[in-house]
Amino acid sequence: MPGNPGFTEDQKQYLEGFIAGIAKKRGIALPNDAAAQPAAQPIAESTDSPPINDPTVIHRLAQDRAVAAGGTLVPEELAKRAKNPFDMWDEIAANAAAGRFPKGTDVFLHKFHGLFYVAPNQDAFMLRLRLPGGILSAHQAIGLADIAERFGGGNVDITTRANLQIREIGAAHPLDVLTAIDELGLSSRGAGADNIRNLTGSPLAGIDPQELIDTSSLTRALYHHILNHRELYGLPRKFNIAFDGGGRVGVLEDTNDIGFAAVRVGPGKPVPEGVYFRMLLGGITGHGDFATDSGVLLEPGEAIAAAAAIVRVFIDHGDRTDRKRARLKYLIERWGIEKVMAEAAQHLPTPWRFAPAEWYEPRGPIDKHGHVGVHPQAQPGLSYIGIVARASRLSAAQLRGIGGIAERHGSGTLRLTVWQNLILSDVPTAEIANTIAEIEALGLATNVSAIRGGLVACTGNAGCKFALADTKRHALAIGDHLDGQIALDQPINIHLTGCPNSCAQHYIGDIGLLATKVDSGGDDEVGGYHLVVGGGSGREATLGREIARDIPADEVPHRLETLLHSFLGRRHADESFHAFANRHRVDELAALLIDDSITGKKALSALQGGEGGDPPRSGGEGEVGIGERSGIPHLTPTLSAPKGGEGVAPEDRA
Repeated sequence: MPGNPGFTEDQKQYLEGFIAGIAKKRGIALPNDAAAQPAAQPIAESTDSPPINDPTVIHRLAQDRAVAAGGTLVPEELAKRAKNPFDMWDEIAANAAAGRFPKGTDVFLHKFHGLFYVAPNQDAFMLRLRLPGGILSAHQAIGLADIAERFGGGNVDITTRANLQIREIGAAHPLDVLTAIDELGLSSRGAGADNIRNLTGSPLAGIDPQELIDTSSLTRALYHHILNHRELYGLPRKFNIAFDGGGRVGVLEDTNDIGFAAVRVGPGKPVPEGVYFRMLLGGITGHGDFATDSGVLLEPGEAIAAAAAIVRVFIDHGDRTDRKRARLKYLIERWGIEKVMAEAAQHLPTPWRFAPAEWYEPRGPIDKHGHVGVHPQAQPGLSYIGIVARASRLSAAQLRGIGGIAERHGSGTLRLTVWQNLILSDVPTAEIANTIAEIEALGLATNVSAIRGGLVACTGNAGCKFALADTKRHALAIGDHLDGQIALDQPINIHLTGCPNSCAQHYIGDIGLLATKVDSGGDDEVGGYHLVVGGGSGREATLGREIARDIPADEVPHRLETLLHSFLGRRHADESFHAFANRHRVDELAALLIDDSITGKKALSALQGGEGGDPPRSGGEGEVGIGERSGIPHLTPTLSAPKGGEGVAPEDRA
């Protein structure tokens, strides 16, 4: 990339004046210019109506209906109504020339470009990309490494939506970054705010021996459909869509607003034999729900239209007056799924094809850590290699190095997963050993423990104002401690999330940790966690149950060690941690957190409370109540489940 020595003061003044002139001519306000519009002023609603042939008019009509029904639009809706976020290029350029970050609701509107101003934790932008299906080329990876090094902090983070984020972008460089990613054939348009977020798909699409269908063409088709339909931006709230092709690595489609799950229909059914998609709706585990089966069976070619129809219903009828309830889940709760489907049918060329679950065959098994290590592909003689980065962060040098390895030893393709790691595909058998050696020389790993392969952590308070703990640092501490103290013979997932937004989806981990502040005496507080266990997705779809509260972060590794040793000593033959956790009551699981050297036989006695030592899992409110102490310092065993509508709906989950 060419050098950029920066703007001189004269150049900055010229650019500011030039752009201000353009803005005035076009009637565009520059809200960060104190003379034009002080940031403290309230947002004024625009009185201009968009042309009737403007497809985005559906959003204004939905806002009007909400107001006519007695509601009050939230500030974000007023901001979108007053100014189209995609008409801000000149404003962004003026701010960059002045070395100025956005203020007020412009911070929100910048997210439409994938630009997140993440103060106060970092006085910088974070850029989030759109990578449909999590697939990118080696050339793009090398280019992103250059961008991160030149304009950011020199690192990229892998997210829980199989995406990449570049942090520490200065005030002068947002357009430099947007231009550079565009020239790589990438986009960040709509990667944040009230838009359809990064489309996830099976990370092994096209190479998985078990898959029913290659989902990569569908994620790309929907990606381009969204980019070229202006009305699919500015929804009532964020919206997640995933495609599962039935392969061995899961994509968590049942935690999305729309999840397409591939199924096979055998002979003798009322529809032709073949591969179809079930459509799941309304998943949001941070608010206590997995997606519900809509009851329809879709041919692959019908999926894009089906997604657009559901999104259209959400545009027209999603809540624009309450951000906490502005997700598809709450529209389904309000209307019922039958009404949602009937309304969506009005936006389709043909009626829905409803089908009972008995028509399709069960999904193939998911390899919980099939995203890590060396595995054979569907193509004879080729394998993929799952690579793990510490705390899901890659330095620019590592990303550039992986891109080079993919070009030399693979097909030049890299794949990201929702488990925050990356996969290098299409490696010939004869080159596996050399490829692994080159990967490890970069400081990355391909052979990790059953614990480290399932560590998932959000950004944490190092880069997010909502987070209450340094989740990535604590995840590393957990992995380092447990790897030195315990050897598990089966995969386990540990999810750390920094706030109730649950970007790391702690409720679906075998072990989930939700950050909090813990009273350490006097006026001091330290970072800590509430602990949930027994979560899962897919066939194991279960929301974890909270068994302890207010564990100081430095105690968490030791508490988990005690819990996992208890699991190994008391499990049935071949029993998974998920199954173990879900056959015990909350009070019994809480007792397992107490070191036997302190409590003697207390934990064992609790487990022997039922017949045969296998007491049933309680189905009601907990034996140990919320907030009740049980004599454990800094530990409050509880039973609680996520309650819909509490807290803030996830805003920044990748």
